[in-house]
Amino acid sequence: MNRTSGLLPLALCLLPAVSPAAIGADRPRLVVLTDIGGDPDDQQSMIRLMHYANEFEIDGLIASAAGIPGELKKDTVRPELIREIVEAYAKVRPNLLLHHPDYPDAKLLLERIKSGNPVRGVKSLGAEHDTEGSRWITSVVDRDDPRPVNVVIWGGPTELAQALWRARNDRTPERFKAFLGKLRVYSIGHQDDTGPWINENFPDLFYVLAKSSAGQDMRTGAYRGMYLGGDESLTSRAWVDANVGKDRGPLGALYPAATWTAPNPHATLKEGDTPSWFYFLPTGLGDPAHPEWGCWGGRFRGEKGGLYRDARDTVGEVTDARATVWRWRPAFQADFAARAQWCVKRVKEANHPPVPVLNGDRSLAAVDLKVRPGAVVKLSAAGSSDPDGDRLTYRWFVYPEAGTYGKAVRLTDSETETASLTVPSDATGKTIHVILELTDRGSPGLTRHRRAVLSVGE
Repeated sequence: MNRTSGLLPLALCLLPAVSPAAIGADRPRLVVLTDIGGDPDDQQSMIRLMHYANEFEIDGLIASAAGIPGELKKDTVRPELIREIVEAYAKVRPNLLLHHPDYPDAKLLLERIKSGNPVRGVKSLGAEHDTEGSRWITSVVDRDDPRPVNVVIWGGPTELAQALWRARNDRTPERFKAFLGKLRVYSIGHQDDTGPWINENFPDLFYVLAKSSAGQDMRTGAYRGMYLGGDESLTSRAWVDANVGKDRGPLGALYPAATWTAPNPHATLKEGDTPSWFYFLPTGLGDPAHPEWGCWGGRFRGEKGGLYRDARDTVGEVTDARATVWRWRPAFQADFAARAQWCVKRVKEANHPPVPVLNGDRSLAAVDLKVRPGAVVKLSAAGSSDPDGDRLTYRWFVYPEAGTYGKAVRLTDSETETASLTVPSDATGKTIHVILELTDRGSPGLTRHRRAVLSVGE
C-alpha cells in the first residue's frame, strides 16, 4: 500500500510515453507573497522559481509590502520587479519547452502578478483594507479545484491575514472551515505582527513557521540552511557565475550577485525564501502533509494545532535546524545548474534527472511497508532509469529523525541497487524511514529520492 501524494516524478515528463495533459494534472498549486524590493534575495528566489515553473500551478505572485519593516524610506510594493523576471522567463521559455512540456505561458503568469498593501501589519486589517492581493488569494482558494492551495510567505503575511479576516467575517462557520481547510502555509519567519495574529486567531490552520526558537540567534532558523552551514562553496560568486549567471540567457543574467549573507563569507547566494517552495516541490523526498518527514525545504515538528516549527537533524558532527536544509544542498544546487542549462541548451546537450523506482512503485509517494521485529526487509531500486542513458549510482540510508524509532539502523549493501535491513527487536510500534538516493553520472550529476516507511507491528 502506498501513500499517494498526487505528485508525478520530475523526470517522468521527459519520457515520450507520458502525455503533457497527464503530467500537469496534479501539480502543486502555489501562491507566493514576496516583499520583493528590499534585500535582493527575493529576486534570487523568484528567478530560481521561474526555472521550476513547470512543476507548479503558479496561481499567484503577490508583491506585498517591500522590504522588512524599517528597511526602506517609504512604504511601497514593487510588482514591476516580478514582471521583469517573468518577462525574462518568457524569452527562455521556448528553450525550456524543449526539456519539459509544462512550462506555462508567460502571459498567464503576468496576469497572476498582484499588488498588496504597502502598509503591513495588523493595523492594515479590516473592512476597508481589502487589496488586489488579498482578493486574489480568496478567488484562488474558492476555485473549484480539490488540490490544496500552498501559500508561501517570503515577507509579511498581511494579504493572507486580510483574506482570512474577510472570509471569517463574510461566511458561515461551515464555509469558513472549508476555506481554511484548503490552505497550507509555509512562512519564512514572522516578519510583522500579522503572522502571530494568524496563529492566534486560526490555530488549526496548517502553518509551517521556519523560524529560530525564542532566545536563539536569529541565524539558526531552518531556512537559513539555504546559505549557512554545509558546503558553502556552493553559494559562492564563482559557483553562481559558472552555473547560473554566465551564458545562461536573460533569466540567469538577472540573478543578483550580491546580498548580505554573514557569517557566510561569499555575500552572493542567499535565497532565504527558496526553502518555502522547495517544501512543496515534488522530488520524491518529502510529502507536504508530513512536515516531520523532511525535504529540501527542511523538517519541522508539530507544536500545537496546525502549527509546525523548526526541527533539528544531525549530519556528521552538526546538530541544528539549518542542517535539515543544507544537507540537501549538493542535490538542489546541481538541479538548479541543470535547469539553467535548459534555458540555452538543446536536450542532447543537457542533463535531466533520473527516475527512481522503489520496490516496483514508480510514483513519488512514500512506500508503506508493514514489518515485524527481526524481519529482514529487502528494498529494491530495480527499474530505475535515466532519460539521458546515464549510469546510475545508489545510496540507501536511514533517516532516524523522520521516523519514531529514532535510532540508527544498519543497512546491508547500501550502495547497490538492492539493499536490506533487519528490523530491530525493540522497534515495535515505531516507524523507520529509509531513503533511496538515486544519482546519475551526467553533468551536473542529478539526484532524486524515494522514501520507504517501515511500520513495525508486534
